[in-house]
Amino acid sequence: MKVLIVEDEIRIREGLVKLLSKFDDKYEIVDEASDGQQGLELSKKYRPDIIITDIKMPNMDGLEMLSAIYGTGMKTKAIVISAYSEFEYARGAMRLGVTEYLLKPVSLADFSQALDNISEQIAEDNRKKPEQVGTLEQIFRDVVLGHRAPSTETVEYLKNAYDITSNQNFFVVCAYLGNSFEDKREDKLKFLRQAFSSYGQIKYTVLDSQYHKSIIMLVYSYKDGHDIERFIQYQLLKQVDSDIVVGCEELAGIEGLVTGINDLYPYMDWNISFEEGIVISYPKITQVQTTICIYPIDIENQIKTAIFARDEDKVNAAVKSFHNTFLDGKIYNPRELKECYVRFLWTILEVGKEAGCRQDGSIKRQNLLDKIMNSKTHEELNHICDKVLADFEFKAKKSSSNHLVVRKAEGLIQEFYNTGITLDEIASKMNITPEYLGTQFHKETGMTYSAYLKNFRITKAKELLISTNMKLYEIADKVGYQDPKYFSKVFREVTGQLPAEYRRTIK
Repeated sequence: MKVLIVEDEIRIREGLVKLLSKFDDKYEIVDEASDGQQGLELSKKYRPDIIITDIKMPNMDGLEMLSAIYGTGMKTKAIVISAYSEFEYARGAMRLGVTEYLLKPVSLADFSQALDNISEQIAEDNRKKPEQVGTLEQIFRDVVLGHRAPSTETVEYLKNAYDITSNQNFFVVCAYLGNSFEDKREDKLKFLRQAFSSYGQIKYTVLDSQYHKSIIMLVYSYKDGHDIERFIQYQLLKQVDSDIVVGCEELAGIEGLVTGINDLYPYMDWNISFEEGIVISYPKITQVQTTICIYPIDIENQIKTAIFARDEDKVNAAVKSFHNTFLDGKIYNPRELKECYVRFLWTILEVGKEAGCRQDGSIKRQNLLDKIMNSKTHEELNHICDKVLADFEFKAKKSSSNHLVVRKAEGLIQEFYNTGITLDEIASKMNITPEYLGTQFHKETGMTYSAYLKNFRITKAKELLISTNMKLYEIADKVGYQDPKYFSKVFREVTGQLPAEYRRTIK
């Protein structure tokens, strides 16, 4: 995809170029512009797929530039990055069909999500069938999913062909299918058509949007929007699966369709704040009163201990308890709830790495973050947790030693490490000489007895630092060091951090 960057501040422009280079190589930066006038000329030259632009710039601002570009018939997608949070700027961008409006300083997560959204929109446009152009479905698809106001000719055509006026009301129903979109799309399209065929005197068209993972029904001839909402709440929702989210919104005029789904769709994640079978009605959903979402630190401590103990049953029990914490009948802000999931899963990943249950880097955290923050059902959040834990190996690794003497020595270390057991003591218990044991131990493990014992103790110390609130001197004594200062010195030699620093870093 060809990308044009329009930004008057050179450091920010260079930063965006560097940032884009870290993403998928499908993005090709064709050129850079320092103001809107130059951006307009370069747009005509390159016809980019994506424009990343600032708003406030000399000669011509970003919104004026985009308006001129769209006036030429170009269908370039835009990401607007602005230092100004005033509503008028955002509304001006939305009127032009811009869906991605980011405030400076831009976070990596927000920028990544904006690129993903734009890519999906471009893919959605490319999937349009040429033979559909000019049909009612295609016109509404261009307006609702393409987010562009219809031309004067299109408005006239809708009036003459379908008796749809520019200022009449529309009722939008969004059925979010999530990860099962591809599998359930045809069935749910058929279901919605059948369900509303018995409703009464209404006219509608049905669209499917892979970008939204949703089926969108647009009702353009009806008597009472409140009655349709009641029909959805008390009849339709009783017949759909629990992992499907249904939202609705009444819009005024064709112009309202341009931003309508963008208003409703972000609020679909409120489904995870309610019991099953509640329709998400916009804008009423914006008035919902919520309870403060308190992170269950006790469950976090439980799962830390369970992971270090490699007790899969206790890990699964802790995850189940975490899920149930937010199913207590209270209404939580979905963003706060998702942030609890982010913290919980980050803890699982960090502790899993320290406990040796997973390979670091095997899970892409940016992808995981995006999946959590885009979730709209409890089932999706549960599935994300399951996928993370599926990457873990809870069974303790068997000793790689083939020599029976070394395997027995490793077993004795694991049993008596906290007493400071020596090589001589283990050799005595096994009725062999210390020299023979030391030689065989080094040959089999690749390290000396003392180094192996030190690493084993420090691993146990990590477990206690992460999963308990024990004092440092208590932990030192627990893993076989009578002198806390010496313990701290050894810990830093192995990990590069003092015990207190390590605890702060992980927590």
